[in-house]
Parts: sequence; structure tokens; C-alpha cells
Amino acid sequence: MRRDGLMRMRRNRLRDHSINRLIPNMLTLFALCAGLTSIRFALDQRWEQAVLAILFAAVFDALDGRIARLLDSSSKFGAELDSLSDFVSFGVGPSVVLFMWTMHEVKGIGWALTLLFSAGMALRLARFNTKLDNADLPAWHSRFFTGVPAPAGAGLVLLPLIAWLEFRVDILRSPFLVGPVMLIVAGLLVSRIPTFSFKRLKISQALVLPTMVAVAVVTALALAEPWLTLLLVMLTYLACIPFSMASHRRLQLQRPLATPAAAPANDAGADHF
Repeated sequence: MRRDGLMRMRRNRLRDHSINRLIPNMLTLFALCAGLTSIRFALDQRWEQAVLAILFAAVFDALDGRIARLLDSSSKFGAELDSLSDFVSFGVGPSVVLFMWTMHEVKGIGWALTLLFSAGMALRLARFNTKLDNADLPAWHSRFFTGVPAPAGAGLVLLPLIAWLEFRVDILRSPFLVGPVMLIVAGLLVSRIPTFSFKRLKISQALVLPTMVAVAVVTALALAEPWLTLLLVMLTYLACIPFSMASHRRLQLQRPLATPAAAPANDAGADHF
């Protein structure tokens, strides 16, 4: 009888650690490794590869949470791992890349701004984690992030480098341009500005085909002109912020007592950009 009990425990242990439950965590580790690899490329002054590594980290980060929900394998461990991965990939990686690229030229001030951006990312992620279990928020609140989400913050702070890769204009590499950008993006990370959570965006049946065509066009442009396309995508995201603020204000006035949601949209794993 004891033997049968041990066999059942072993079978349960194998089910609990099936490959399906490990896939989201694997993707999170891929994102972490990509973020760390961007630092290695920065040390070698391989700027294109450094930006691409952070972009790959963002792709893996966008996939892990969605796949976790599809496979019903979400866990507290995965959420914590994802948050740590986000800090390394989007808080430390871009900071080191920009410091090695140009901010080292202003020495102490450059390092201070580098630390400020990383600290802003850490505070943004910590604030988000404290709200994960808040069930008192109205249902519509899940359509928005508070502040700019982590991958978007990494993309915005890298805008001067992305523009430089496309145009090769020396002014874009000036620490007196990059420094204020780092300061502004750090402020956006910790701000209370509502930004769209595109994970909650619903597409009507009539717009499915045009949306797929638009995705195909953006993909073709990304393959033909990667840096220009990435630059336009990030500028478009930046231009959406005033609209997200207006939409949030309208919903706040119309439905202040809406039904509480189970949890706000989760940027520790899945919903960015």
C-alpha cells in the first residue's frame, strides 16, 4: 500500500512538472538571456546587435505570459521570475548600452542618469507587483497601465540610438540629447499617466482582415527598413499616450463604480507595447 502511495506521488510530481508548465518560464529565461546578451554586445561596441537583443527580449517577454494563460500554467514563481527578467532586460540592459554608447563621455553625470533610469524601472516594476492582487479596481482599469510599461520604456529610451542607426547623424549621439531622454523616460516609468494595454484591445470582425494586412505591411517594412520601422513604431506609441489619457479620463467619469476586475493587466510577463 505504501508502494502504491509512492507511485501516485511520483506520477503527480511528473504531471506538476510537465513540459507545458515549463514553457512560459523557459521563454522568460530566454528574455533574460537576451537582455544580458545586449550588455555583452555593448561592451564590444556592436550597437545594432545590442538593440536587437533587447528587441528579442521584448518579444519573448510578450509571449511568456500569453502562453502561460493559454496552457493554464500561470504561477507566482513565474510572475516573480518575469519581474526580475524585466528589470535586467529593460532596466539594466538599455542603461548599460546607452552608457557605453555615449553617456560615458560625461562621466559622473552620465552614470548618475544611467542609475536613475534603472532605478525608475525597478520602482515601476515594484509598484506594479504591489497592485497584482488588488481586486478593488473597476473592470475598465485593466485596459490601462499606470505609467509606461517596461518594454515600452526600454524602446523609448533607446530612441536616439535607433535613430542614429538609421540616419548616422552625430547630434543623435550627443549625451546632452540622450541624457534628457533618459530622464524623461524614467519619469514616464514612475508616473501615474494611464497608457493603453493593447492586450485588451478588441478587434471587430469587420476589422480582422485590415488588421492582418496592416501587420503584414509592418512586417515587410521591418524586414526592409528595420531601424526606420522600429523608430516609427515607438514614435506612434508615444503619440498614443495623449489618447490613452483622454480615454482613461472619459471612462473614469462615465463608469467610476464599474464591476471590480480580478486583477489589473499584467506587464510582468505579457502585455507590453
